[in-house]
Order: sequence, then C-alpha cells, then structure tokens
Amino acid sequence: MSELCDFGLIGLAVMGENLALNVESRGYRVAVFNRTTSKVDDLMAGRAKGKQFVGCHSLEDLVSSLKTPRQVMMMVKAGPAVDDLIETLIPLLSPGDILIDGGNTFYADTERRTKYVESKGLLYCGTGVSGGEEGALLGPSMMPGGSEAAWPHVKPIFQAIAAKVGPNDDIPCCEWVGPRGAGHYVKMVHNGIEYGDMQMICEAYFLLTEGLGLSNEELYDVFEDWYQGELNSYLIEITRDIFSVMDDDGGYLVDKIMDRAGAKGTGKWMSQLALDLGVPSTLVTEAVYARCLSAMKEARVRASKVLSGPNPKYSGDKTNFIEQIRDALYASKICSYAQGFVQMQAAAIEHDWPLNFGDCAMLWRGGCIIRAVFLDRIKEAFDADPKLENLLLAPYFQEAVERSQDGWRHVVASAAQLGIPTPAFSAALAYYDGYRRERLPANLLQAQRDYFGAHTFERLDKPGTFHAEWIQLRKKPKQ
Repeated sequence: MSELCDFGLIGLAVMGENLALNVESRGYRVAVFNRTTSKVDDLMAGRAKGKQFVGCHSLEDLVSSLKTPRQVMMMVKAGPAVDDLIETLIPLLSPGDILIDGGNTFYADTERRTKYVESKGLLYCGTGVSGGEEGALLGPSMMPGGSEAAWPHVKPIFQAIAAKVGPNDDIPCCEWVGPRGAGHYVKMVHNGIEYGDMQMICEAYFLLTEGLGLSNEELYDVFEDWYQGELNSYLIEITRDIFSVMDDDGGYLVDKIMDRAGAKGTGKWMSQLALDLGVPSTLVTEAVYARCLSAMKEARVRASKVLSGPNPKYSGDKTNFIEQIRDALYASKICSYAQGFVQMQAAAIEHDWPLNFGDCAMLWRGGCIIRAVFLDRIKEAFDADPKLENLLLAPYFQEAVERSQDGWRHVVASAAQLGIPTPAFSAALAYYDGYRRERLPANLLQAQRDYFGAHTFERLDKPGTFHAEWIQLRKKPKQ
C-alpha cells in the first residue's frame, strides 16, 4: 500500500458513513470496514469514489492500513457488539493504539472498557457524538473521554470535524471532558435535556392548538417570533419549519402523524442515575413518562370515550396567553438545564471526574440537537463562578425566571383548569418552588418514618439524631 491512513472507522450505518466522509473532507485519509462488506463496496463505488478512502474487507486489512498510533473508531450498536469488537481488535493492535467508541454507550460500560483496554496496553476514548446524520457529515458536537493520553492524538481530527462556533466560527464544539466514562455521561445528560426540551415545546404547542385553536400558519409565526428572541435554538427552528410542511394531498403533514413517541433509552438512563445520585432531575423523568403515556395510544383512545374533563378552550386574551406560554417555556427550560448541570456536578464528585461545566455548555453550542444561544449564558455563569451551586442562582437566570414567573404560573394553573396536560411545565415550577423554599414539609415525612420504622430524625433546635416513642407520647383524645 503506497500510503497509510490517518483514521479507521468500523460501522457504515448512516452515522458512521457520514463521520467517515466528514473526516476525509478535512484532508485525512480514511480506512473503513463494515461487517457486511457490501456496504464497504457501495461506499467506495458511490460517495467515496475518487476520495482518500481505503475500503477494507477484514479487520486485519483495516488495522494494517493505519499509521501508528492507530486510531480506530467503532460506530456499532451499543452493548455486547462493542465488547465483541474490542476482543477481536485487541490482538491485532499494538501498544499505544487507540480505540474510540462513538456510539450512544452507557457510561458505566465505558468506565469498564477504558480500564480493560488500558490493561492491554492500549488507549480507549469513549466519545459522545451529537447532531444526527447532518451533524455527523457537516460538524457534530463531540464529547470525548477515556484515556487522557489518547487526547493529543485524536484532538486534531476531532476538532477538525466538529461544529464550530464563535464570532469567527473558529471554536470547535469538541474538548476533552474527563477520564473513563465522563464523555458518555455528559452525552447522556445532553440527551436527557433534549428529552425535556422537546417535551416542553410539545406542551407549548398543545396549549397553542388545544387552548387557543391556532392554525399551523399561526403556529409558524409564533415559533418564528420565539426563534428571533431568547428562545433561539435548533429545536425551536425545526419546530417552526415543521408547521410549514404539506402532505401530498395538500394537508399539513404534522397533523397526520400518530401521537405515539419513540425513545432509545438515554433519557431513561439519566432519570435512573439521578435517582441513584439522589438529585431531582424531574424534567427528564416527566419527559420520559410523557413518551410512555403517548405509547399507550389504544388505551388512551378507550379512556377518551369514558373519562371526562373540562373544555380545553381558553377564553382570556389570546396575545397575552401566547406571551405567557413563551414565559413558561423559557423558565422551564432554565430549570431543566439547572437540573442537568446539578446532576453532572453530583456525578463528577461520585466518579472523581474533573468536569469543566462552562466547557460542557460550549460543547453543546453548535452541531448538537440542543444547540441554542442560551448556552452562552451558561458558559458565562460558570466562568463567573466555577463552583456555582445551581444555575438558578446565577444573576442572569435568577432575573430571567423572575421576569417570567407570573406568566409561567398562569400557564400552569390555566392548563390544569383547561384539562391540558403540561407535566414538564408543572414539574419545572414545582422544582423551582421547592428549591426556593427554606422549609419544606419533609419534617412531617421524617416524623412518619420515625413513627412506623424508627428511622430517626434531626432537630432544628439542637444537634444530634433522635427517635421518639410516638405512641407513648401522643395525647389521648378528649373524652
């Protein structure tokens, strides 16, 4: 072979193929392999024709075609397939070579694999990749973690292919996240926040259509207006566009889509891990449950014929209510991100990851699904106070919630009165009200626990741990 390749990629589904094309477009020579070798042949005869690609029909061919230290990116289905591929590759590689997992992998698997691969003299890089098919081809958000010694080697390629932001579009949305599973954990939190963002936008949509009866043309105008302001984001942009798409018969396509949402599991992971850490990531949890409820389509159809509720039509000022829905969406979004960063802070302590939370926000500034102007404010907040306990305490977000609070409360109350479900808006408001209260009713809860299970309690008036003999101490009812 006349020239060795700079980068190897295994797995030519859409994301893998587009990432390979992205790497090659930045001036690198790429070796590719797929278990079904016809995919390799199709790529070489099609989109890769005449470009700096080497198509390989075996893993041995791929490894032998790479410069050292070899960089091999695995874009295969998360789970046992990754472990099987690692076991097959290890005997073919040399000390110092780098295995990269770019799939949606559970962070604990990356923790385990990093230690295992390092024990074999190799380096491992668990990398979250966000942006879908378009991002993979044109510039994704990338969240690499794992063996820190791998970073200087993968950095030039990763930062070349990543999305760029900043005044001169020269800041890559890719930076080292932390050791072992840190990169995939941050990617999981990204996906959980994405779940919350999408659910909150859907709740705004439902209020606008069910409550106010807005047409798709009017919805387009509302979301265009929101896109021009502080809600500017990729998800608001595509939601706006969805309302303009017509079906072949002249109707709007969105109105013909079954109201049953799918999920791939990363939102559920974040919710489960939040429970393990004891942090209240309520937005993603409600968003996951909302998808679960949507999946119960047949049951909901049956229930709709039996269960009653109020008329969902809003009778107040239409223009004001639209603005209040915007307030609810923005304030809830702040709470959602606040919860996500609190969870990352707790995970960083639990796993000894030196995460830079301002940098994490900037990784999501471009290329990924939750990209938004809003993320610049998060970066500013953590730059001002790297130990910021909660985004709600940063002056910008504190003031933004204060401005939005009246409208937000009105929307949640109105939704309840109209019978329009807003689980994410409501959960966000409950979180905010719980977090801002110096005292919560948990004193009664702890008394109950001590009463029936002797679980003890602390006191406000003196230090220590106490147990009360509740039955003996209770007052006898008056005769």
